[in-house]
Amino acid sequence: MIYGYARCSTNESKQDINRQIKELKAAGAEEVIFEYEHGDAKMKKELQMLLEIARAGDTIITLEVSRLSRSTQQLCEIVEVIKRKHLRLMIVGSITVDCRQGSIDPMSQAFIQMSAVFAELELSIIQARVKSGMANAKAKGAAIGRPRTTKDDIPAIFLRHYPSLMNGKMNVSELARVCGLSRPTVYKYMKMMG
Repeated sequence: MIYGYARCSTNESKQDINRQIKELKAAGAEEVIFEYEHGDAKMKKELQMLLEIARAGDTIITLEVSRLSRSTQQLCEIVEVIKRKHLRLMIVGSITVDCRQGSIDPMSQAFIQMSAVFAELELSIIQARVKSGMANAKAKGAAIGRPRTTKDDIPAIFLRHYPSLMNGKMNVSELARVCGLSRPTVYKYMKMMG
């Protein structure tokens, strides 16, 4: 089986993952697994699931090393799974790490590790730039971060369905689905309702 793996750091309203999916299919992916998760997140549920279901001889294709991880340690752990499970990892237009025989050649090992270092470096540079920009904006008097949510900000659809939750006619998951909200947002609003 040839799997594709796509990842964006933020949600679908901010980043379009379809470009990655299209390119992965063009590269030969029969099934594409995708998720919205930050690159250095310790747990990427869909990637973890993909690594669990992949069988010896399968191929995993991704577009960039940074799609798998922006952490050198995490990428090395992923490569160990690739090696242990006898998989092939293809980074489109870059490198193929073929461990279907149970080992990895030294040049591929070195290249994938260097790629991980550069992906982690890129993330560190971005974080430093954002931190500096925020400090500069704060020094100029700008408000930093999201505006504080008040009871007046709770959407009408939540207020309309909230009594059903309180009467036991609906659970939190159902309320979140009906309102188009995440469960953490529902809990936040419930706390504000007192």
